Amino acid sequence: MGQNNIAIIGGGPSGLMAAEVLSERGHAVTVYDGMPTVARKFLLAGKSGLNITHSEDYAAFAERFGDASPRLRAALDAFTPEDVRQWAAALGTETFVGSSGRVFPKAMKASPLLRAWLKSLEGRGVKILTRHRWTGFQGKELVFDTPDGQMRISADAALLALGGASYPRLGSDAAWAPWLDEKGVAVTGLEPANCGFDVDWSETFRERFAGAALKAVTAASETGIVPGEFVVSKSGIEGSLVYAHTSVLRDRLLRGERADLLIDLAPARTVEKLARDLGRFDSKTSFSNRLRKGAGLEGVKAAVLREVSPGAARMPPRELAALIKALPIPLKRPRPIAEAISSAGGVDWDAIDDDYMLRALPGTFVAGEMIDWEAPTGGYLLTACFATGRAAARGIDRWLTRRA
Repeated sequence: MGQNNIAIIGGGPSGLMAAEVLSERGHAVTVYDGMPTVARKFLLAGKSGLNITHSEDYAAFAERFGDASPRLRAALDAFTPEDVRQWAAALGTETFVGSSGRVFPKAMKASPLLRAWLKSLEGRGVKILTRHRWTGFQGKELVFDTPDGQMRISADAALLALGGASYPRLGSDAAWAPWLDEKGVAVTGLEPANCGFDVDWSETFRERFAGAALKAVTAASETGIVPGEFVVSKSGIEGSLVYAHTSVLRDRLLRGERADLLIDLAPARTVEKLARDLGRFDSKTSFSNRLRKGAGLEGVKAAVLREVSPGAARMPPRELAALIKALPIPLKRPRPIAEAISSAGGVDWDAIDDDYMLRALPGTFVAGEMIDWEAPTGGYLLTACFATGRAAARGIDRWLTRRA
């Protein structure tokens, strides 16, 4: 079994995790990556603190992947968030749980963990070839553009772990989609996930408040009610609170429907209390003072209320209170996929078997964001990339064993 040569295309978290499992099982593994260094998106994620997984109850965690949750469950069961923490600890990276329940390395960086991981893989004999960009198939061979020209290889099994279509400058550009389509692999169109949205702000509002954060609010959609904060951008809105609702809002817009993100600007107060407090002021009191003294709203919170509902100043207290509790921010479109943290769509689940092998291409497997699933930020994306990489590696090992 140790003589099997396995090609892993893509040196991100899924590919490297698969390389770890396969090398542990005695296979000869080569990782090919088109960029000058591996795991570039992983490193970018760690610049502001690597959110490696989440500490919430596992039953809830496993349901964060929408319609794909049942298909991902076996992979996640085999590599849970607690397993992620233990794996990182074995590489010398201790983790801690933040106030939001998110899990971070104590060093708050990705680079120490990646260095230790690559050193471990090297010790197991994993070969990593960078600047080797996969360009498709030539018969049963895999074709690469390299610094020394075109190269073709044959492998006993191959894993595609090339990511989705977000951050193409880091290597995930979805160039693989038409090549798989030509081979009869069903690929769902890639769309932005965990992204901001365009809003038609007035020029005055945009110039004054772009970059301002709305803190201590909640946002509601069909996804549910989520507390947190978001940022006004020049083009619209962005931030983790917005990303939590991306899926349903994006899909509404794609269907040509109206999509509003409902913001509660005063989540600590009820409509009744707000109405009473606002009703204490007579018509001589300015609207700014009524909002500040009666509802605790000023700055960007008061400004976004005026921007979205210019007639708010003329509303009776009860109607104004209801608006403050459910301010509908009308969204125009998602931001471009190149700006998104992740992407939705990819290889259709029906195109792969339970071992993550492509039904149309026996011996070729897929893992990570190439597959049609999405998840909110908070450690869910990275954990699922790790887990599917490991699941595909086990699938490769089983397939090779059956062929032996």
